[in-house]
Amino acid sequence: QVQLQESGGGFVQAGGSLKLSCAASGPTSSRYSMGWFRQAPGHERQFVAAISRSGSASYEDSVKGRFTISRDGAENTMYLQMNSLKPEDTAVYFCAADKGIPTRSRLNYDYWGQGTQVTVSS
Repeated sequence: QVQLQESGGGFVQAGGSLKLSCAASGPTSSRYSMGWFRQAPGHERQFVAAISRSGSASYEDSVKGRFTISRDGAENTMYLQMNSLKPEDTAVYFCAADKGIPTRSRLNYDYWGQGTQVTVSS
């Protein structure tokens, strides 16, 4: 069993930055691939970024060059550095853990956090 807790969300003006954290707990949490998803009102939860156990990262096209995913194995924590934020980035951001290789499909993830709200004003 893996427990995930996001933090770091908030309100920011367009062009600003935020850094989200996802703390993972559980005896095997370091063995999981991790991902970030987001869900805006009236929309499905969508892929943002993912990182493998070895640190290989992938991104959704709209965030490439602006967002950076990373993980600290010693701390069992994953991060999402978000720069040059846009109003369309406004959503609840969720972290997730996957027993297998990281994928873009939310259906493949086994554990989810509760989410943290990110609001970007224009």
